[in-house]
Amino acid sequence: MTLRQWITRVRRPAPLRIFRRTSPLSAVWGFDRGTPVDRYYVRTFLKENRRDIAGRVLEVADSEYTIMYGTGVTQADVLDINPSNKLATLVADLTVADRIPSAAFDCFILTQTLQFIFDIESAIANAYRLLRPGGVLLATVPSVSRIAPEEPADYWRLTVPSCTRLFAKSFGGENISVTSYGNVMTCVAFLQGMAYGELSRSELAKKDDAFPLIIGVRAVKAG
Repeated sequence: MTLRQWITRVRRPAPLRIFRRTSPLSAVWGFDRGTPVDRYYVRTFLKENRRDIAGRVLEVADSEYTIMYGTGVTQADVLDINPSNKLATLVADLTVADRIPSAAFDCFILTQTLQFIFDIESAIANAYRLLRPGGVLLATVPSVSRIAPEEPADYWRLTVPSCTRLFAKSFGGENISVTSYGNVMTCVAFLQGMAYGELSRSELAKKDDAFPLIIGVRAVKAG
């Protein structure tokens, strides 16, 4: 057993203690223990589709994933509804998005954001509008998650069928691929606030469509 494996085993709470807790191990999503489990799957999804993160790329709040996974990025823009975000190059509400030019971006990275937008159909329609023909939207949404205490509006938890119908309205069913990530163990771990480093690679890699933690959507604007 390596030192890393021993540390992971020591840090990993016993399953019985996890199931019998009425409060999470972490009150801050697991950030105090490492990187939250849902972020592992967000990164997995973007890594699988990194070829799409090229040209002029738009991302919400910051350009972390554009920098991390971009290949051949010519311009990185940041969208935020909050004008106090100094990283934002575009300040707009995605449900209106009248300040965002049409057909301007080759890729839009929209991760873990749509659950905070009540008019989710308008947000997806505007994501379609701002892409150039052939442009790609890479979106992730939660299927299982605690309520965000810092957010006054946390509206949605989605599934593969709901994402398929929502995104097909704007992009067309033939232009989208929808994938679930996670299993019952990783869902429980995330709700308890465990970090993904406290799980094994095999535990994280197991996909169970009955227990999705997040949903990844790749949607292409037809040329």
